[in-house]
Amino acid sequence: MAGLKTFEAWQAGARRRLPRFAFDFADGGADDEVTLRRNRTAFDDLSLIPRVLAGVENASTEVADLFGHRLALPVLLAPTGDSRILGPQAELAQAKGANAAGTISILSGVASMPPDRVAAAVPEPGWAQIFLYRDRQVTQQAVERVKRLGFSALVLTVDGPVKGNRERDIRNGFALPLKPTPTMALQNVRHWKWMWDYFTTDPKAGGADPGLAARIRTLLAQRHQQPLSVPAVFHVNQSWEDLEWLRTVWEGPLLLKGVMCGQDADLAIAAGCDGVIVSNHGGRELDGSPASIEVLPEVVAAVGGRAQVLIDGGIRRGTDVVKALSLGATACLVGRPWLFALAVAGADGVHEMLEQLRTEILHAMQLVGVTSVDQLGPDYIRRRSGSGWETVYDNGLSKRAESVQPGVAGGGAFTNVHPIAKK
Repeated sequence: MAGLKTFEAWQAGARRRLPRFAFDFADGGADDEVTLRRNRTAFDDLSLIPRVLAGVENASTEVADLFGHRLALPVLLAPTGDSRILGPQAELAQAKGANAAGTISILSGVASMPPDRVAAAVPEPGWAQIFLYRDRQVTQQAVERVKRLGFSALVLTVDGPVKGNRERDIRNGFALPLKPTPTMALQNVRHWKWMWDYFTTDPKAGGADPGLAARIRTLLAQRHQQPLSVPAVFHVNQSWEDLEWLRTVWEGPLLLKGVMCGQDADLAIAAGCDGVIVSNHGGRELDGSPASIEVLPEVVAAVGGRAQVLIDGGIRRGTDVVKALSLGATACLVGRPWLFALAVAGADGVHEMLEQLRTEILHAMQLVGVTSVDQLGPDYIRRRSGSGWETVYDNGLSKRAESVQPGVAGGGAFTNVHPIAKK
């Protein structure tokens, strides 16, 4: 794994090791992939402003308390479905890598591995993602399983009531369950190790939930749809009432993932959420939506310290994490970075990727002039404008400014002004 440190290196390693359809499944976005690219480039429109002579010898990347967890770094592993396409260890590598690095993994609601097996692989299972099924009994049964296995927080993802138009998958003839086309078969021959690992490993080994699986099969049979048809299984007509109901059946921390505006953040808290995750699903659903980092200040302002705010989308470097925390996020999620690390080196790769991020975050914090993540605030950020770099925050030297102008660089700026409360 020598030299495999940056996101680009993990990505290149995964590209070499995977059939094209498998790589594109993780790497691609929806439609023209505008939002996918914007998630990354929006970070380049934010500049970190260092404060000098700050005494940074004892800097730490720890997050003291995130719903009862003490984290070694402000980065969690995002839920990503069907990760066995990237490597046979799949969600086991996700959980083990996060545990080794001292952080949290969020198990996908459409994981390759049974939750029982993942939960048994680490001392603490972490968090679990859930979707709203058409049959509320199926959703409740999934919640009960999460409780039984000891997952400490529930993440409801709501930004994909219908599936995004992922044209790379369409061009590759890719769908799950995997039904190889002649083109896929040729790619598999060229990547024989991937083919051997994928078709000879049993993701169900180690336990499953036959009751829940049976109910989902029944639901599919009633709808006469293929297993990955979103309308067949998931609740397309979901509403805020569904979130309020979920709050009544889950007592632990509840986070809503897919929030992209202040209004929805406010509604989420009113419905009982303890946290929101600013996310556009990695650019895989609605193409043309803003980058997550572009709307983060608006969401933080709307939340006003009433809940935790996390973010995912485009985070590749430690400096990206420092920028997000400076704009009010408590922590960040990464998805593609851990998937590509999984493809290259399994659980060890996931761990190494996180350790590299931790090192980069610590380095960036020291260069910015802070010794803890709590000290980061909008004082340390400038935004690119048509005339150069400008101060967009009216604040003193407080940890969190009282007002902020969120936005992106000239050429399509978001110019709403929102107050941003201290955490």
